Amino acid sequence: MSASEDDDARVQGIFDAIRVVPDFPKPGIMFQDITTLLLDHKAFRDCIDIFVERYKDKNISVVAGIEARGFIFGPPIALAIGAKFVPIRKPKKLPGEVISEEYALEYGTDRIEMHVGAVQPGDRTLVVDDLIATGGTLSAAMRLLERVGAEV
Repeated sequence: MSASEDDDARVQGIFDAIRVVPDFPKPGIMFQDITTLLLDHKAFRDCIDIFVERYKDKNISVVAGIEARGFIFGPPIALAIGAKFVPIRKPKKLPGEVISEEYALEYGTDRIEMHVGAVQPGDRTLVVDDLIATGGTLSAAMRLLERVGAEV
C-alpha cells in the first residue's frame, strides 16, 4: 500500500468487509473471502473507486480479468477508466480461437486462455485478480499478454 492509501479510511472499511475463514480450503490457510465485501455496497464501491483513482490517468487500454474473481472487479474498473475488458479464462471456456499459457502448480500444470485478437500490440494492460497465493496464475497471465505485445 502507498502512504496515501494508509491514510484513506476507505481501506479500513474494505479490510473490515472481507471475512477471514480459518483452515479453508485446508488446515493452516487463512482464506480471505471477498464474497462478504460484495455484500457491502459501500466497501465494494470504495474498492473499485480506489482502483479507478490509481489507474485512471495511466493510459490503460485493457483491463484483463483472471477467472473468476477478476471478472467481478475488472469490468467496473474498465468501464470507469474507459478501457476494454478482456477475460482470461481456464481452458476450454472461451469459444473461437484462443492463445494459451501453461503454468506450474504444486502438483502438475494448468493453463489459462484468452481470445486471439482481444489484446493488440502496444495495449497498456492492467491485470486484475482477487488473490495472489504463489503468483503462478498472475505470472502466466502477464506472459500471455506480453506474448501478444501488450505492456503489462
